[in-house]
Amino acid sequence: MREYSYKKVDAFTSEKSRGNPAACIYMEDDQMLTDEEMLDIAEQHKGFVSEVVYCRKSPEFGFELTYYSSECEVDFCGHGTIACMYSLIKSTPQFLSMDELVIHTRRKGVLKAYNRIPDQDAVFITAPKPVFIGAELLLESIAQILGLESSKISREYPIDIIDAGLATLIVPVGTLSDEINMFPHEQDLKEFCISNAIDIILFFSTEVRDKRNFAHTRVFAPKFGYLEDPATGSGNSAFGYYMLKSGMWNGNTISIEQGGANMEFNTVKLTTFNGNLLFGGRATDRIIGKYYL
Repeated sequence: MREYSYKKVDAFTSEKSRGNPAACIYMEDDQMLTDEEMLDIAEQHKGFVSEVVYCRKSPEFGFELTYYSSECEVDFCGHGTIACMYSLIKSTPQFLSMDELVIHTRRKGVLKAYNRIPDQDAVFITAPKPVFIGAELLLESIAQILGLESSKISREYPIDIIDAGLATLIVPVGTLSDEINMFPHEQDLKEFCISNAIDIILFFSTEVRDKRNFAHTRVFAPKFGYLEDPATGSGNSAFGYYMLKSGMWNGNTISIEQGGANMEFNTVKLTTFNGNLLFGGRATDRIIGKYYL
């Protein structure tokens, strides 16, 4: 029987919010798991966490990260990266004294984790470079799949698709009330995403509940085995690139509140540094133990 260090960590927690759960399996450089084993472990976690993050010490890079949902390997998981690295840095004096760590993701290459725990109680991650895909989807078809009147989708900003780790359809909604009270049908939305080569859908409103925040977002990810992602690194990174592209945001540090009317809103931070977009936040350890395989 093999033994692995294990944590269940909630990412992007703020005050009373529950964040977004990830399971983190930490491996030494001589510990390996096959793709089949990683998927099997993730399937066991269906309904418990959104994704499982496999973090292995690497002699070439600082850490190698691989992500799985219960359905498949995931190209990039922002909340899992925050959960994994925040917990690792905060619990390890050697890393807590360092300003940055190098991480290598299997599908999105080399990124950096910036330690801002001492002054901001947060870890920031460089977002993958964007791919501006563009959207040819009709507003009416998007509204229909959501069960939303088309008039409630804002015309002030464009509908767009940007990949910052995951192909993200970005849709502006006119009011906060309309945005937080959408609860689409999971299977219908999954079929819509698959047929249009979309990984996740992000809806946003510039109306916020907490005036300290810049915007409000919600992210749906039925392709990965669950309807809503309560706090999202890759989706909000795509939104960050969207805001820079459209002139909504100048790149200074901002906070995004995320979640539906059925949950306490979570907080995702965005900033730019050395020409890169960063997403960040804090995390909360919930379970610490061992995983046996």
